[in-house]
Amino acid sequence: MQQGNVDLTPFFDFDSPVERAGTWSTRWDRYAGRDVIPLWVADSDFRAPPAVLDALAARAAHGVFGYTTAPAALTEAICERLERRYGWRVEASWIVYLPGVVPGLHLAARKLVPPEGHVLVPRPVYQHLKRAAELAPRRFTEIPLHLERGRWVFDPDELGKEADLFFLCNPQNPGGTVFRRGELEAIAGATGGALIVSDEIHCDLVLDADLKHVPIASLSPEVSRRTVTLMSASKTFNFPAAGCAWAVIEDERLRRAFAAELVAHVLHSPSVFGYEATLAAFRDGDGWLAAQLEYLRGNRDLVERTLKLPMAHVEATFLAWIDCSALGIESAYEFFLQSGVALSPGPQFSAPGHFARLNFATQRVRLAEALSRMRAAVERRAQR
Repeated sequence: MQQGNVDLTPFFDFDSPVERAGTWSTRWDRYAGRDVIPLWVADSDFRAPPAVLDALAARAAHGVFGYTTAPAALTEAICERLERRYGWRVEASWIVYLPGVVPGLHLAARKLVPPEGHVLVPRPVYQHLKRAAELAPRRFTEIPLHLERGRWVFDPDELGKEADLFFLCNPQNPGGTVFRRGELEAIAGATGGALIVSDEIHCDLVLDADLKHVPIASLSPEVSRRTVTLMSASKTFNFPAAGCAWAVIEDERLRRAFAAELVAHVLHSPSVFGYEATLAAFRDGDGWLAAQLEYLRGNRDLVERTLKLPMAHVEATFLAWIDCSALGIESAYEFFLQSGVALSPGPQFSAPGHFARLNFATQRVRLAEALSRMRAAVERRAQR
């Protein structure tokens, strides 16, 4: 692939297999000892960028891992990156560090919604948006996304319910939608004065070259002041176990309410390795990212070309949302597991069992084998 006049292909290897068995991998250990290809939990099978590995090695060589303060250099790097990539100008004081995006979702439900409050949650969606409301606990209403012209989108008329908070997943997981500016403006308008908590962890994983991620808080000062944007580099550069995320919150009152439990040490701070990895990725990881996106496009195209099942075109993320209703089965997860491929089950995302989510961030040879097994299972089903 090309970036400017430089060919990046020889520098980054996404094809060589990485043995993850025995490394305490959540995704791989669940099916250890079985002939199962695990394509479920949303981490990748790619080594992190060389710059990240070098930074972690240097920190490990230092040998002292004491309590750590968030580095000012990282805050500066985040602000610079958001302006450069998205035209979104944020102040350093708006950033609140977190150990992960998921704690941020749960913190928002508990601290920003009154006990008698009401939350709007998309459906289908990454499970922790709904779980945050359930465990707070807060009353919630699920707002369906609709498949229109190959994209999962909202009907703004269905967003007009009175609520204290609206959870948004942007880009959408599991549907893979990159919301356009006009669609986000419609969402912001339809939700009225409700707070918006936007999970934007997949923002750098836009696969279609003609599309661009738009942070919903960047739409206007008015929208920014009622938005909590949750972000992390860990999904893009594959170091989720290092633990580092942040919230961008312009409104000072909102920021204080959100961060109160952080000050009280109910949630721990990010890992020192998370700080190091994020800073290295933002300083020196963009070449690796460009190469990874090119590789993921190839994997995405292979999935869409091989499986003769309905699915939305994956505009962003490395996750395909597959509709197996035509097979007449109750559980797509169980159906494909019997053929040696483990996907994420639809009910995990508040969807029927005939849906499943496939993680295609793996070596292409492994992905091709998984797709071959899945296609054979579909063909056997069709012959019954």
